[in-house]
Amino acid sequence: MMDLMRLPLGILTGMGFIGGGAILRKGDLVLGVTTAATLWFVTVVGLCFGGGQLGLGIVATVVGIFVIWMLPWVENLLPRDRHALLVLTSTANGPSEAAVRNNLSAENLKIVSTSKRYEEHVLRELRLEVQWRARGDADGTPRFLERLAQVEGIEKVEWTP
Repeated sequence: MMDLMRLPLGILTGMGFIGGGAILRKGDLVLGVTTAATLWFVTVVGLCFGGGQLGLGIVATVVGIFVIWMLPWVENLLPRDRHALLVLTSTANGPSEAAVRNNLSAENLKIVSTSKRYEEHVLRELRLEVQWRARGDADGTPRFLERLAQVEGIEKVEWTP
């Protein structure tokens, strides 16, 4: 007696393996999950059509297209963690580190790490790794950087998202 489920299970296993190969990790960033899920989903839809389940295949296709087109729009509305490196170079009479920290706290930026460079016992460069939450479509340069650049004693402001 033949087991009719062996063929679809083999196909789904193979596509799951191929989809797993599409997933890449670069540090904290994971890429290709949507591609892998889409490959697996399209395989299931193909099996529906191939097995004669036309109604189920059509409904699944419509749902899949809706999800793939609409979820990126919804994702942009959700807040996510953002990271950046802020480097401030100051003159001898530049603002204190506490003043800079207060400025960043007022902008809802969390300082993750700090490094400092001194010249002749004066703080010359302050490197701050900052984190904040913002919507997915908010990729522009924060407005507070312009105000920070105008503070007396700051020579240069570098922002690297």
